[in-house]
Amino acid sequence: MMTDVPEIAFNNGETIPQIGLGVFLMKDKDEFMKAIKWAIDAGYRHFDTAAYYGNEQWLGEALKESGLKRDEYFVTSKVWNSDHGYDKTMAAFEKTRNKLGLDYLDLYLVHWPAPDYVGSWKAMEELYKAGKIKSIGVSNFKKHHMEDLMSQTEIKPVIDQIETHPYFQQTELVNYLQDNEIVHEAWSPMGRGSDGIFDDAVLKEISTAYNKTVAQVILRWHIQRNTVIIPKSVHEARLKENFDIFDFELTEDDMKKIATLDTGKRIYADPDNTAWLEKSAKKPLPE
Repeated sequence: MMTDVPEIAFNNGETIPQIGLGVFLMKDKDEFMKAIKWAIDAGYRHFDTAAYYGNEQWLGEALKESGLKRDEYFVTSKVWNSDHGYDKTMAAFEKTRNKLGLDYLDLYLVHWPAPDYVGSWKAMEELYKAGKIKSIGVSNFKKHHMEDLMSQTEIKPVIDQIETHPYFQQTELVNYLQDNEIVHEAWSPMGRGSDGIFDDAVLKEISTAYNKTVAQVILRWHIQRNTVIIPKSVHEARLKENFDIFDFELTEDDMKKIATLDTGKRIYADPDNTAWLEKSAKKPLPE
């Protein structure tokens, strides 16, 4: 029996499945195709890729082979920093759409707030109005990026996809997004294994109480924060485990305990690192 995945509503009336599969760093095609098949068999219908990942074409092939109808799955992709600006984004979108083999994208994001994200957004607004994208949003935007973007453009982003996990909870930004009817989506929702999160005493205690894994507790914590999550895995058992989070509920006390784990320290790049953003904008995309 297929698990009913909750849908989160966007400010434009569209919706997004609350759990999806992220495909960052999936660079082996055979492994990729198996992972998508296993994910679909497990119940996933939401897939998150990006031009920068170099696997959009594989995702398109896997979805075509699945036999799913177009309205039965949700696809996100992102415009990379080297393609910012109106004209470049228009061209980048068509390349992405052709690689995926889709008539439209469910969601298209500005990947990082690199130079000329406003020009990219104006292109995305046109593509949205033309029906080529159902919803448009951003990734890795802080509050000041969001306010700058919205002050110069017409359409409000539906979502902000940001690094979020128990050790970096982004509560202030999450509250800002909620106040502005912008959905919060977490990438790297379980942090990084090397940071010790899977051996955390608080999370292990909670997981034992529910006979669940630490990973499942973390993902359930996100679900109860009304967050969209895109955990990544290429292993069949882990894909199933990550999806099996809808048969238990954390208590308010559990949520408060997890709130105390926030270190305020991100693992990955800071969106205010302008030198990194400018450097990344010069990095060519995979063909």
